[in-house]
Amino acid sequence: MSAIEDHNAVCLNMMKGDTPVNSTMSVGQARKLVEQLKIEASFCRIKVSKAAADLMAYCDAHAIEDPLITPVPTSENPFREKKFFCALL
Repeated sequence: MSAIEDHNAVCLNMMKGDTPVNSTMSVGQARKLVEQLKIEASFCRIKVSKAAADLMAYCDAHAIEDPLITPVPTSENPFREKKFFCALL
């Protein structure tokens, strides 16, 4: 088993409420896993609803700067179609 598989198995057992004991895991692997879990536990987390609201507010605040939402005026658009005039002699 790789370290990631060990980590996933331990996390799955913890979510089920089982004791996270794996007889094939060495003491060193267990220590690494504990350190990784401590790092992950220390992350600052926010609710998805707050993150979504913040993202929507940011998008609304910067919508006028986005050329895909607010089109570029045709006079300033370097990619506009060139109009060809036919001149008769």
